[in-house]
Amino acid sequence: MNLNYLNYARKYVPEFDQAYLLFLQRMTIDQHSESTIRNYSRYIASIAIQFNCLPQHISDEEINSYLYKLSTHQRLSMSFFKFTIYGLRYWFRTFGYEDKAIELPKLKRKIQVPVVLSKNECKELIEAPRSLKHRFFLALTYGSGLRRNEIRNLKISDLDSSRKLIHVKYGKGNRERYVVYPNLIRDHIVNYLQETQPMTYLFEGLQRGQPMHARSMQWIVYEALKLTTITKNVSMHTLRHSFATHLLEDGLDLVSIQHQLGHSDLRTTLVYLRTIPYSSKPAHSPLDSLYGRH
Repeated sequence: MNLNYLNYARKYVPEFDQAYLLFLQRMTIDQHSESTIRNYSRYIASIAIQFNCLPQHISDEEINSYLYKLSTHQRLSMSFFKFTIYGLRYWFRTFGYEDKAIELPKLKRKIQVPVVLSKNECKELIEAPRSLKHRFFLALTYGSGLRRNEIRNLKISDLDSSRKLIHVKYGKGNRERYVVYPNLIRDHIVNYLQETQPMTYLFEGLQRGQPMHARSMQWIVYEALKLTTITKNVSMHTLRHSFATHLLEDGLDLVSIQHQLGHSDLRTTLVYLRTIPYSSKPAHSPLDSLYGRH
C-alpha cells in the first residue's frame, strides 16, 4: 500500500478529490500526526478505488463483505484491517454519517507483552558499534525512552543541560513534554558534538542540517544487534520498552513512567506491569513500616 493509491483515487474516483481535501483539512485541524493522516488516507483511497465511489455511498453489506475479505481470504496484515476501519470511521464522522460510523465493527484490542532486553543486553547492544554516533544514538534512545520520530526530530537546542531535561517538541499527537536527560549523555555531549559536528539535529543524515532517515535509525539497531549475542526479536522500539520496564523494576511509579513515555492514557502504560515478575510479598500496613514493625 502506497501513496499511488491515493493519487489514483483523487484522479479517477468520482468526487473523491474534493471530498478528500475536506477530510484532510479536518484531520489537520484535529492535529493528527503525519503518519495517522497518511495511513487513513491510503486505506480510504483503497476502498474508494475498490467500489469506484465515495465511502459513504457504499452499503453496509458491501463494506462488511470488503472487511471480511481483508481479514480472511486476502490474509492482509492486521494493520491494513485496523486502519481501514479507523479511516472509515473518521471519514463517516467528517461528513456527518454517524450511523455508518457506529455500524462499523469494533476492534478488540489484543494486549501483547512487549519484547524487553535485560539491563546487560542493553549495555551489550549500546557498546557494540564502533561508531561513536551509533553508540550515542542507541544510548540516548534507551536512556530517554523516546519514540523513533521524537528522537529523529530532536534538535541540539532541545537539550537542557542545566535542568537535566530534554524538551520533546514533536511527541505523538503533537504533545510536548520534558523527559530525563541521562547524566552519561550529558557528560559526553561536548565530545559527541565535536566529533560528529551536527548542524541542527542531534542525529543528522548524510545531508547536514537534516534529520536522519527513519530507515537509517532502524538499520543502526539491526547492525549493532549482529555484533551481540542477543537472540531476541529486537527493533528500535524495544529500547523504549526496555526503558519503561527497567524504570518499573527500579521502583519508579507508573504515573511518572507514563509522563516520561508521553502516554495520554495510563492504561497504555499498565502493559509494562506484565513485563516484570509478580511480587510475592504479603500485604502489610504502612503504619508498621513507619515504625519498623513489619
